[in-house]
Amino acid sequence: MTAGPLVVLVGPMGSGKSTVGALLAERLGAAYRDTDADIVAAEGREISDIFVEDGEEHFRALERAAVAAAVAEHEGVLALGGGAILDAGTRALLTGLPVAYLSMDVEEAVRRVGLNTARPLLAVNPRRQWRELMDARRHLYTEVARVVVTTDERTPEEVAQAVLDALELKDV
Repeated sequence: MTAGPLVVLVGPMGSGKSTVGALLAERLGAAYRDTDADIVAAEGREISDIFVEDGEEHFRALERAAVAAAVAEHEGVLALGGGAILDAGTRALLTGLPVAYLSMDVEEAVRRVGLNTARPLLAVNPRRQWRELMDARRHLYTEVARVVVTTDERTPEEVAQAVLDALELKDV
């Protein structure tokens, strides 16, 4: 049994979890793992294809399993998919872990990802859908987080440093 991840990153799509996670792992001298990448590797297809071909419910089952495995096995920096916190079991797994919620507003999301249609949950009227997703998820991100780090108008390096500072972690 491992001690669990050094840092778990949660937040909406486009908040920088993957980029910041890789930077944190480098700075902490640890491995980086992304549960969305785990799913893509295991399934041999993109998440948007899983949504279209098998539906969101099937994807969420894959996501629950990927998060449970990663939390149990990984001792480095772990990034979760934007919707992973929707599952009560996943939220319970995160209890007591050093979870950082990377928050951003809709204007930052537009600037970063353009709210493009490659994101399966944002295919129609992306701004409105992003706001609705955040209205439904914000309290769940906050519930699981030990710290909240705003990413708006910050570089990935600044966000990584803010996460280290907030969680009182030292880089190597």
